[in-house]
Amino acid sequence: MSSVAVKNVKSSGLKKQKGVLEHIMLNKSLYILLVPGLIYYLIFYYFPMYGVTMAFKDFDMFSGLFSSEWVGLLHFKNLFTSETFFKVFRNSILISIYKLFFNFPVPIVLAILLNEVKNIYFKKSIQTIVYLPYFLSWVVIAGIVINLLSPSTGVVNTLLKSMGHEPINFLANKSYFRSIIVLSDLWRTMGWNTVIYLAALTGVDPELYESARIDGAGRFHQITRITLPCIRSTIIVLLLLKVGNIMNNGFEQIFMLYNPMVYEVGDVFETYVYRLGLVEARYDFSTAVGLFKSVIAFIMLVGANTLARKFGERGIF
Repeated sequence: MSSVAVKNVKSSGLKKQKGVLEHIMLNKSLYILLVPGLIYYLIFYYFPMYGVTMAFKDFDMFSGLFSSEWVGLLHFKNLFTSETFFKVFRNSILISIYKLFFNFPVPIVLAILLNEVKNIYFKKSIQTIVYLPYFLSWVVIAGIVINLLSPSTGVVNTLLKSMGHEPINFLANKSYFRSIIVLSDLWRTMGWNTVIYLAALTGVDPELYESARIDGAGRFHQITRITLPCIRSTIIVLLLLKVGNIMNNGFEQIFMLYNPMVYEVGDVFETYVYRLGLVEARYDFSTAVGLFKSVIAFIMLVGANTLARKFGERGIF
């Protein structure tokens, strides 16, 4: 490379650096607002990542992480030969698929229905009612669910007894537990997701609907030919985020509602890691379980994002 070319490369690099610095100084207030979030992620997400090496060591609390014996893939071998692991893996996948299949479309439908409502007061009232549970913690929601489904004093069993049926202990019944998890998650989260879709619907050009009405299109065709295609990118992004979190079932929700009688159908990776790590103090093995879960989630997210880009969507990266 000639000296002139080297000088050109250096000058272009300096210009880019200068442009970046000028951009930062011009928007310094916005970058300052980013600092607390960056510090949070560095402290709680990036610095602790060295602890992942515990999954490859025979961790001794007294020797410490650095001095513990290296065992390689031993914990993963024990994990894949454990019967409990396959039950936990199956439960995690099934509950996530149920939530994705049943809970993901509901906010879309609800947002479209609310978008069709012309009475602004009725619309705002419904939005508030469905959005309110999102601000409640899972402790509160679990208490409500337990009280509703109590076999002795619950409203549901009171109705069953009034109709001549025997009371059912829903939370201790393996046939009902997954349905309770899915429905309680839907009740809590559908309001938040509905607001996101309603925000996306505000960006749809009203002239498109006017043109469709002139052409004789009814409500159903306006929704299928205009509304859904216009918010497709938002739907794809939220779907990708759901797929990326498909291995995360929500520790608080399941921990508050499950019990040993439903471990077979309700025990997921989060609760399994909790019992192994904190209750049984098997820190190295529980770290291996958590690492496996993260790798599977990463593969599924990358695969879903690649598939979305092949279909012409932007994806999330």
